[in-house]
Amino acid sequence: MFPLAVRMAAHRITALLAVACAVLGGATLITATAVLADSGVRSHLPPGRLAGADVVVAADQEFRPSGDLPLALPERATVPAPLTERLAGLDGVTAAVGAVDFPAALVDAHGRVVPAGDDPGTAGHGWSSTKLLAAPHIAGRAPAGSGEIAVDTATAAAAGIEAGDRVEVVADGRAATPYRVSAVVGTPGAGVFFPDATAVRLAGRAGDGPRAGTVDLIGLTTAPGAADRVAEAVREQVAGTGLKVVTGGDRGNAVSPGIGAARSLLVLLSGSLAGIVLLITGFVTAGALGVAIAGQRRDLALMRAVGATPRQIRRLAAAQSSVVAGVALVPGVAVGYLLAGRFHDVLAHRGVLPAELPLTVSPLPALAALVLTAASVQLSARAASWRTSRMPATEAVAESRSEPRTPSRVRTRIGLLLFAAASTLSVVPLFSRTVIGASATSLAGILGAIGLALAGPALIKALGDAASRRTRAGASAPTWLATANLRAYAQRNAGIVSPLAMAVVFVLTYTFAQTTVMAATSHDTDTGTLATYRLTAPALGGLPEGTLTAVRNTPGVRAAAPVTTTTAVWQYEQFGEPDTEAASAMILTPDATDVLDLGVRDGGLDRLTGATVAVSSDAARTRGAGTGSRVHLVLGDGKRVVARVVAVYSRGLGFGPIVLSHDLAAGRTTTDLAQSVLVRTDGTADAGHRLAALAAARPGLSLTTTRAAPGGSDTPPEVWINLVVIVVLLAYLLLSIANKLVAATAQRRTELAALRLAGTTPRQIRAMMRREAAVIAAAALAGGLLLSALPLALLGQGFLGRPWPAGPVWLLPAAALTVMVTAFLTMELPTRRALRMPPAEVIRAQ
Repeated sequence: MFPLAVRMAAHRITALLAVACAVLGGATLITATAVLADSGVRSHLPPGRLAGADVVVAADQEFRPSGDLPLALPERATVPAPLTERLAGLDGVTAAVGAVDFPAALVDAHGRVVPAGDDPGTAGHGWSSTKLLAAPHIAGRAPAGSGEIAVDTATAAAAGIEAGDRVEVVADGRAATPYRVSAVVGTPGAGVFFPDATAVRLAGRAGDGPRAGTVDLIGLTTAPGAADRVAEAVREQVAGTGLKVVTGGDRGNAVSPGIGAARSLLVLLSGSLAGIVLLITGFVTAGALGVAIAGQRRDLALMRAVGATPRQIRRLAAAQSSVVAGVALVPGVAVGYLLAGRFHDVLAHRGVLPAELPLTVSPLPALAALVLTAASVQLSARAASWRTSRMPATEAVAESRSEPRTPSRVRTRIGLLLFAAASTLSVVPLFSRTVIGASATSLAGILGAIGLALAGPALIKALGDAASRRTRAGASAPTWLATANLRAYAQRNAGIVSPLAMAVVFVLTYTFAQTTVMAATSHDTDTGTLATYRLTAPALGGLPEGTLTAVRNTPGVRAAAPVTTTTAVWQYEQFGEPDTEAASAMILTPDATDVLDLGVRDGGLDRLTGATVAVSSDAARTRGAGTGSRVHLVLGDGKRVVARVVAVYSRGLGFGPIVLSHDLAAGRTTTDLAQSVLVRTDGTADAGHRLAALAAARPGLSLTTTRAAPGGSDTPPEVWINLVVIVVLLAYLLLSIANKLVAATAQRRTELAALRLAGTTPRQIRAMMRREAAVIAAAALAGGLLLSALPLALLGQGFLGRPWPAGPVWLLPAAALTVMVTAFLTMELPTRRALRMPPAEVIRAQ
């Protein structure tokens, strides 16, 4: 069977090139998606400043819902400090360090802030943490008193200092204080090192604060060869405490939970991409195989006539397709790994992922691409050859040069059912004004396009019948021939129209869904933000103490309130089953009502005191969390809390599904410093100038307006992700469609040769093909626009209150032009090539 399949494939190179292109592109996309998923599960950050530790004990920074993937918790959870002494006494431990981290930054001689370390929010450490560095070169001595520090080489170079110099330091939001540099540590990015007692005080681990008596993690160094034995002993010591013992590559995830949480983004991203990638690759591969096998119906029918069984025919078609897929799979997988690397670079450049988070390169993505592509090819090939293999031999031979007169009723009904399902799915944005609700628009469009592929033959035949009835008796020969072909080859034409329509649907629904969500989010944010200015201090790791008071005392300031963002995991029941969602959550104080208007429908934000939250109206409706109800949350550091809902607001798209009270989140973030202060002034220019002067007088403060800057500088990184996805998938769709159209046209050489022998001139044939291309392009555009119209209208109504979406108007003519150019070029060029051969030779070759 295999040698025969290879010989048959060698005689159908043109048609099978479309299959190879579809498989190559599909393998590329599946591999790239699988690499992202694999990296999200198994990739690790470099150990960084823990590279010298053999064993690390830290809090478990993941929440594991039942039956679902773990959710990353980005806020640092603490470890009891007394555990350090217990672990230091274990056999094989040479040093035990209870590390504490806190915000720290330097102020150079010119009053400019010099960010310290890789993350300003955790750049301050105790001197004992240098024992956890990998063989650092230390120029100088350990800081001896509360007025001395050590800095890493990169920070020292940026600040223009060396051992013995004096420099000001802003630590944990305190006022800039002069310190003497006692040493320079030769580990770039390590941060600022204080005497241990000073670090404990600055980090708020002394006294009776919420984090008193704790450390961020415990690092252990061991005797040579004792690391595994010590790790097991430590696991026995901390069993049942919720602490985690890590070694090797896992140490990097303990350095910074906030950065390590980026791994979960890769899992979510690959999960969201997987569905659309599999749908499109499956659709394109099935279409390409349908064209290729349709060109071999005569060969398969003759094999039936000489005794081949239906099963052998299907096996032959599947084997031939597998040969082509095998050839295309290897380069497709290789390109997939390269594409994943480029996508990772884009995400890192846009700040979505930390640049130091590597991709995991393993054979698992290649295996996934192999299994899924092989399954798609086998299923599509067997389905495409099913009718020919099941027909009696004589009927198969008779029908090998034509198509069934009546399209399959079962296929048509399934297509109509998909139309109904797509229409039903389009309604979701009316009831769910969320990102998930908006994603239903794209899915509805794709379902409708698949329905068009199934019901297409019946629709195209009906269109051809209507066109033939309206064709005048004196119509030109090319027009009459084009109309006849439209009727007689409805299945072939539907196979060309449906992928072009899918391209239109994909571009319109996917793009307009993103732009509409952006517009609705921007409208919510702009309308709900009463403040005119935002004050931040990113280089300091948070706003220094006294900033809020100074802002409120500035003339012209009407109101000011701190705003911080964290992550909260919401546990709830949906349809009687437990469910969880990790979402971004704002932390607000009761006076936030003076700078924010979240569109409160019930209750009030002024009640945000104690263990209370406010929730969006969508969340309240779907999760039964109205005012007065209790919700179960897991805060960003893993703390489980039960909070009372005191307000329900309507602008959840712009401000998130949940807002935490400042009291509830106190001590539950990596640093208790506020991330920003929103300021509402009296609207005068003088007030703005005074705020600018305040920011300039305090090193590290940055004053910006709350209005989005023109030109897209405030565009969320998710938009760039979606843009890259759209471009890649569209390129794959268009390339596969072009190859399919070229193959379909090339297979008509015998038909065109017969027309020429019957007296049709080459000019008439070219005119006929152009008319067919025009009909195909018009049908694809009409189908794509009709399939997109309802989902986009309901999306606009649900998100913007109007029956049309937001987005670039030029996208419609651009899509129309692309479809027309693709249809004309991919039919015109193969036609001209076919007309170069003498018709008699074409007939003999068949």
